[in-house]
Amino acid sequence: MSIDSKDDAVFKALANGLRRQILDVLKGAPQTTGMLCEKFANLDRCTVMQHLKVLEEANLVIVRREGRERWNYLNALPIQAIHDRWISQYADHAVSVLSALQQQLDDPSE
Repeated sequence: MSIDSKDDAVFKALANGLRRQILDVLKGAPQTTGMLCEKFANLDRCTVMQHLKVLEEANLVIVRREGRERWNYLNALPIQAIHDRWISQYADHAVSVLSALQQQLDDPSE
């Protein structure tokens, strides 16, 4: 899988608010699928499983099975890669533009 298609899968997974909520829950501690279903009681188990599948395909969730339980762990590395590749570069540029604007406002004679 190319880097672009991996990024696309991460962006797709993060585009959904419910999936971001699931990641927020997993940030606190690993959860079984049953525990996640209890936390999102307004959804049926099949819907929670579908969202977990998207997160797993994006490598944002790592699954470990223990007997009949399926434990879901947050994998933040793909989010860090997105940050490093996209967000930090654009944030650095935005800060430099704002800094230049601030300098012009502070000293309009330049």
